[in-house]
Amino acid sequence: MLFKKKDKITDSYDVIVIGSGLAGMTAANKLAKNGRKVLLLESHNKLGGFATWFRRQKGEHIFDISLHGFPVGMIKTCKKYWNKDIASRIRQVKRVRFINPQYQLETDFTKEHYTKLLIEHFKVEEEKVNAFFDELANMNFYDDQSMTNGELFEKYFPNRNDVTRFLLEPIVYANGSTLEDPAISYGIVFSNFMSKGVYIYQGGTDQLIGKMRDEMLENGVDIKLHTKIEKIVVEKEGDKEITKGVMIGDQFVEAKSVISNSNIHNTVLNMVGEEHFRQDFVEQTKKVRLNTSSCQVFMGIKKGEAIPDIGELVFYSEDETFSTDQVLSPKVGSQTFSVYYPEMREHLEGDRYAIVSSINARYEDWENLSEEEYLKQKKYNEEKALSTIEKLVPGIREKIDYVDSSTPLTVEKYTHHRKGASFGTKFEGLPISMNLHKEVDGLFHSGSVGIIMSGWLGAANYGVIQSHEVDNYLDRV
Repeated sequence: MLFKKKDKITDSYDVIVIGSGLAGMTAANKLAKNGRKVLLLESHNKLGGFATWFRRQKGEHIFDISLHGFPVGMIKTCKKYWNKDIASRIRQVKRVRFINPQYQLETDFTKEHYTKLLIEHFKVEEEKVNAFFDELANMNFYDDQSMTNGELFEKYFPNRNDVTRFLLEPIVYANGSTLEDPAISYGIVFSNFMSKGVYIYQGGTDQLIGKMRDEMLENGVDIKLHTKIEKIVVEKEGDKEITKGVMIGDQFVEAKSVISNSNIHNTVLNMVGEEHFRQDFVEQTKKVRLNTSSCQVFMGIKKGEAIPDIGELVFYSEDETFSTDQVLSPKVGSQTFSVYYPEMREHLEGDRYAIVSSINARYEDWENLSEEEYLKQKKYNEEKALSTIEKLVPGIREKIDYVDSSTPLTVEKYTHHRKGASFGTKFEGLPISMNLHKEVDGLFHSGSVGIIMSGWLGAANYGVIQSHEVDNYLDRV
């Protein structure tokens, strides 16, 4: 059932899931399908976590926050762990464009076309291209993780900053990878995309999350929004720490197990508390680095106006060469445009267009700004987006009747991600997350950790992985 804001929860549960990001929802849905009694709690007024949307001007404009593309594997995941209807609405993005001082290219983002461009446009030897893709295909989470992304590119494409840009830039926007991160954090994600290109949900995030909500309710998941959990209750029994449930305000709700879809730092250090973990595990958790954040500029096109097809995904940069530091710079030399044409939401009345500019960012560049400085930087971001899209579509300013923007502080406010981390944690966060239940019986974590588990597909699949662990635990107890 869908609880109302003021409803009291009186039942006990097999599983309580804290947070309704794609990992949390997928875990909740799968466990309910398996016959478990599940309660899903979300602090915001709607489900989805970072996979969300908002409406403006009385619903005239709908903006997707993070629906910028995911690998073809999302079809299989949705078909198996959600339903065929959701899976059937996932379609390929046909036109991905790169515009920067080093090259201007268009691709369908498949391995075949990337190989063709690397050989014919960038003049890389075919043997090196094939060897590069072979190494990526054979990468495994359990492999040696000492090689960095920078070292990987230097190994196959020495002194080719343009090639590095072509290969890494899309993944920087997909999961926050940098040249200093382990090569596996890039290789696994890139290989997933390279299988058959980039995909998107036909209908928009609002329709997708609505269908996921309906599926969960049909499978028996209890859902309560407007419910921020401050405390996971853990008690010591003999030599074991055991999960007992959660506190909703001053009310205790009993559960045999809890899955936290919250940030791993917040889960261990705040909601549970250091005293329930081994000291070395706490220290390892404290060393887990958060990934970068993001800014976005949302531009709505007037009703009745149209724009030409400029591609669905446009990586645009004014930076002469590529570096991840420049991508993160508040000067906004680099941004990605997601263009939403009327066919994205064919169920809406009238032809409506929307454009979202995404900018990778550092929380540190925003956290100490005065209110005046903050508003000034937001205005700067908006003007950069408008002036850039004007280059792609001359005269478009006159067709735009709504502009808004978000920052790392916006992400932090609405998702409760520490430091507004849009892409979860760095690579070392994954083993902490996966081993949480070995520290406290019945306590599990699922979310964007370790970079390779970032993005829509990674998050959903990690929810599946952790649901298996919860099922095994519940079978034992």
